[in-house]
Amino acid sequence: MEYKHILPGDIEKTSMSIIEGELAEMGIKIDESIRPVMYRVIHTSADFDYVKNLRITDGAVEAVVEKLRTGGLTFITDTNMALSGINKSALSKTGNSACCYMAEPDIAVAAKERGTTRAAVSMERGLAEYPEGIFVSGNAPTALITISEMIRQGHKPSMVIGVPVGFVNVVESKEELLQVCEEFGIPAIIALGRKGGSNVAASICNALLYMASDGVDPDKRY
Repeated sequence: MEYKHILPGDIEKTSMSIIEGELAEMGIKIDESIRPVMYRVIHTSADFDYVKNLRITDGAVEAVVEKLRTGGLTFITDTNMALSGINKSALSKTGNSACCYMAEPDIAVAAKERGTTRAAVSMERGLAEYPEGIFVSGNAPTALITISEMIRQGHKPSMVIGVPVGFVNVVESKEELLQVCEEFGIPAIIALGRKGGSNVAASICNALLYMASDGVDPDKRY
């Protein structure tokens, strides 16, 4: 068997072309302002359901991309898997950073003492240290619950990316967070329903970074 498109840039461009073609066959056209985010999520998951499930609050992508171009923002993730999936070259190019507190011993101690999850404590620390950060959850509904509570208390992160996957409290925490973000004017990208994951979370971060660094076209990135 002969394989084509084996270079990273060729694979990505061909994949995006396939995605665009299949969306066209379904009669679906994605608004240009959010297209890189939607296409990258579909590219990562091979799941076209995200066209219906992925909710992006009005103006969220444009506002955050502009901030990323300025630099100085930090992505705070709820898993080291999501952290590892964020393109470090794009972070460096735009002057932004990323971190995850989940494996830090004091986070585990605090979570055990308080009878909560490491994800909840991690988000609290992130909001304390990076109040204007981008908070990213691909795994833990308790991260979203904590963020919702802290937004109600007056915290204003630059964006919340809420795409945890699973069955327990996942659907409810996403719906609540979307409602809270819309109420308080916090930019948000949220995958309603059960689907999501750390890979999807990282893909959204990368889409935003590529938009901020003129790297949506892989020829300008690889």
